[in-house]
Amino acid sequence: MERDRAHKANWFAAAFLAVFLTLFLGGTARAEFTVCNQTLDVVNLAVGQEVQEAADAFWQTEGWWTVGANQCVNVIRDELTNRYIYIYATDVFGQPLLNGSTSMCIGTRRFIIRGDKECWTRGHKAAPFFEVDTQKTERWTLFLGTGGLQ
Repeated sequence: MERDRAHKANWFAAAFLAVFLTLFLGGTARAEFTVCNQTLDVVNLAVGQEVQEAADAFWQTEGWWTVGANQCVNVIRDELTNRYIYIYATDVFGQPLLNGSTSMCIGTRRFIIRGDKECWTRGHKAAPFFEVDTQKTERWTLFLGTGGLQ
């Protein structure tokens, strides 16, 4: 009888382990672009990238993500298809945290903007995005620190 209980306990433990591994480790790894805020302040983020739809390619920016101190956020959840991703990050006072040189459009509230030209005439603001070379990897994590990038 004691042996039967031990056998059942082992069987349940093995079944639980199999379910756990299937649910949490069995799937393919998700491709993503993550930004981690390693500062002591809240950071607001916008991301820009080239988007390919059918035969058309265009620049698109999206924002805002608010990232608390010592927090991370996935700003791109799909497979990374671009080697270069562009980030615009500000502190809570709207001051840029990165020295970017690629001009793209941002909005004052949540936005998705197609195109990087004539921001003002389309009701947007031009901002200097920082270029991140992901080296053609499927996953990339960018760490923001008190002096910019870590």
